[in-house]
Amino acid sequence: MKPMFAPSLMCANFLDLKNQIEILNERADIYHVDIMDGHYVKNFSLSPSIIEQLKTLAKLPIDAHLMIDNPTDFLESIAEAGATYISPHAETINRDAFRTIKTIKSLGCKAGVVLNPSTPIDYIKHYVALLDKITILTVDAGFAGQTFIPEMLQKI
Repeated sequence: MKPMFAPSLMCANFLDLKNQIEILNERADIYHVDIMDGHYVKNFSLSPSIIEQLKTLAKLPIDAHLMIDNPTDFLESIAEAGATYISPHAETINRDAFRTIKTIKSLGCKAGVVLNPSTPIDYIKHYVALLDKITILTVDAGFAGQTFIPEMLQKI
């Protein structure tokens, strides 16, 4: 898998979003859409509706990063909104990872997984071959504007 430049739309200026998307269409590899439920992380963020709106302007794939406790409850609505990738956190799907990955792919999306800085790579070893994308967070999940964790370079 090759590294990708995936700007987070959580950090976008929504008053100037159309212009920012047009610029990023020429510079990024993929859009990163953070969806937070206030439970898995103590913050709320974007929803499937932003993916639906983004899809009208985006020339790039869209990755839905699910920072939510029960990602399987949202897979269908996120796929219908137009996500290319659906990427839940490993901790939230570990009990039923194979079924979750199969469901994501059956909905016509690519399957990703997200690893927190403290989550070991070995956590996904039994299903890594089924994944289309792995996101290794370089900050703790849940808030924009955090300081980069340099130890993640070795993990990557």
